Amino acid sequence: MIIQQILTHPGGAHKDDFLACCVLIHSHAVPIVRREPTEEDLADNGTIIVDVGHEHDPERNNFDHHQFPKDSPPICALSLVLQNQGLYEDAQNFCAWLETAERFDCTGPVDTAKWLGVDRETLWKLNSPIDITLLRRFAKHTELKPGEPIWEIMRMIGEDLVLYLRDLRKRLKFIGEHAEFWTVDSAAGEFEVLFMPRTDPMPEEASSGLEKFIEEQGKQESVIAMVYPDRRGEGYGISRFNDNKRMEYSALESSCDDVHFAHNRGFIAKTSSSDTERLRELLKMAREESDVK
Repeated sequence: MIIQQILTHPGGAHKDDFLACCVLIHSHAVPIVRREPTEEDLADNGTIIVDVGHEHDPERNNFDHHQFPKDSPPICALSLVLQNQGLYEDAQNFCAWLETAERFDCTGPVDTAKWLGVDRETLWKLNSPIDITLLRRFAKHTELKPGEPIWEIMRMIGEDLVLYLRDLRKRLKFIGEHAEFWTVDSAAGEFEVLFMPRTDPMPEEASSGLEKFIEEQGKQESVIAMVYPDRRGEGYGISRFNDNKRMEYSALESSCDDVHFAHNRGFIAKTSSSDTERLRELLKMAREESDVK
């Protein structure tokens, strides 16, 4: 089946139809048409219909959610497209913004603000000129084609989102095969650390995915620090997990010859040492430097 176009509704644009189109043009470099669909469009498997048409039928490439009952769980056009591509479960786990986008599209700003536990005005304070301009410019077009600025930006957004989800799942598998959880004893008490050893080959970003891995393992309450290869040297980076203030690295640089950097806010340090016993010792010192019990 050859996809010839992506069709979405005219008028005002929202994040769900915009991002759904972004994800789709990552796979299908075709024009985006903004108009109401015809019956012929809905029956045409070569036309992907997004957020319009009152039909959810993946076999016919139709992805609308507006016909779902009011008491259905909040789900939007982006959700349906991600489901069809086998990415939805990982997006739920790894994209904290997704559920808010679903609720905003399905229930509106007032109910979404209540769900978030904030007032409606706070939502508007989180708006960015990037969001406003991209959605407004997208909404002004009746058709966007490959090579045009907005289409190309959308393609980049879709590519980054899809590759993030696919690569992160691979990265988490890689971490699970190599990482270790350490228990370190200190005068302030025992604490847990995630240690990622140096591998060959090395990932481009050695610390990437570690926080998500800790959460997936259900250890976000017990782990307070992470140790991972320093991409700029032969040693290791040592940092807080979830900015846990029980670890304080700021004094290590002045007191340890093998620590060549420690941020003055205390959340990270870099050491030239690669000896695991020395790394444990530095962690112990950082825990005992903290005033937080």
